[in-house]
Amino acid sequence: MISTDIPAPLEVDPARRIFGLETEFGLHLDAANARAVTPEEVAGHLFHSVVAWGRSSNVFLPNASRLYIDVGAHPEYATAECDSLEDLIALDKAGERIVAALVAGGEERLRAAGVDGRIHLYKNNTDSAGNSYGCHENYLVRRRADFKAFASALLPFLVTRQIVTGAGCITRTPTGAHYSFSPRADHMWEGLSSATTRSRPMINTRDEPHANAELYRRMHVIVGDSTMAEPTTLLKVGATDLLLRVMEARVPVPDLTLAHEMQAIRDVAHDLTGAATVELADGRRLTAVEVQQTYLDAIRGHVGGIIAPTAQVDQILDLWQRGIDAVRTQDPSLVDTELDWAIKLRLLRRYQERLGCALDDPRLARLELAFHDVAPGRGLAPRLEAEGLMRRIVPEDAIERAMTTAPATTRAHLRGRFVEAALAAGRDYTVDWVHLKISGSAGRTVLLKDPFRHEDERVDALLEMLDPA
Repeated sequence: MISTDIPAPLEVDPARRIFGLETEFGLHLDAANARAVTPEEVAGHLFHSVVAWGRSSNVFLPNASRLYIDVGAHPEYATAECDSLEDLIALDKAGERIVAALVAGGEERLRAAGVDGRIHLYKNNTDSAGNSYGCHENYLVRRRADFKAFASALLPFLVTRQIVTGAGCITRTPTGAHYSFSPRADHMWEGLSSATTRSRPMINTRDEPHANAELYRRMHVIVGDSTMAEPTTLLKVGATDLLLRVMEARVPVPDLTLAHEMQAIRDVAHDLTGAATVELADGRRLTAVEVQQTYLDAIRGHVGGIIAPTAQVDQILDLWQRGIDAVRTQDPSLVDTELDWAIKLRLLRRYQERLGCALDDPRLARLELAFHDVAPGRGLAPRLEAEGLMRRIVPEDAIERAMTTAPATTRAHLRGRFVEAALAAGRDYTVDWVHLKISGSAGRTVLLKDPFRHEDERVDALLEMLDPA
């Protein structure tokens, strides 16, 4: 029985938004001279401790985020609902540490099975077999009849956003190698689609809001790269949010509709100079730098009006401008401790000089993988942060807290309390993004349709049932 006494939706500040990030981690076993081991076997050993307490390889954690083995036998972590960028960044970084904490147990179980090897977990976007996996962004938006047109208007921004928020990558071709802004760009197939298995769109339009469907839709952006630097996440999500705020206010934004989206995203990705032009539907040709500058200038024009001036807004706009300028002037040092593509480029160039090698040298390929490795003691990101070469946004204690504690100001708070209490009580339960249920509790299910609500008497009643006292 689903509880029918559902509270009325909260009156929500239009500037407040629910954010979420989903990260698909690459999984690799380095085990020379070992017997053949399938990805499914490695993933099974990696998730053994998760299955032991969660009775599944698909669980919601006490921090209200979701952890599971995705199709293709790789780990995926979806952050809980956040209404601040600080919470989102903290939960995203907490996810890296949560999956990394599984590595030692996975390697131990592999050794017991006769395989002595090292498990690597990569927060990157492609593998050597040509598979692509990435970072999905979720933005809760108000439901509107023209959603497809609304989503389409984002595409020129998303196609060119990679010049500031791309992960950067070495692209290898039959004639050599060059550096690109985004490894994900070559794997996009269309602009909008509700399909995910037979197509890879920039925006997935499947209507699955995980909220009151009469009020909300979820803007599910899957074109972005998985990135390591906290400022890159701040800019990637923050700039997109600011543009959405203007669009949701139904204020006209510059019409930069692209004539050929798929060609444009590839041309932009492979032109580190930023000079390559994309064709607009009206026949004009603009560079990615010009497109991004047009959006940034439009957003600036609404600060103090639609967009309330805050220190964080200033921080986003400043980093956005410096990212654009870094491409325009070909001076990555403007952002080479903040934006992934520039951080990685600096690292690769430094090693090229030291080794005297070309960009297609296998040693640089290993270095690039190490940049994205989150396995304990194997990745470069913590070292870069420690040396001041990769800037932080959130304090260390916020990330440590986010590993076990849900955000306090969204529905995630209710789910996190419920999961923590059910585990402590040793009770079987069922939980997803909108449902909470204690098994054997007369079939009562609490339906949480408002992602902004962090207090609910119905959940308090469930928690009382779990209280061993």
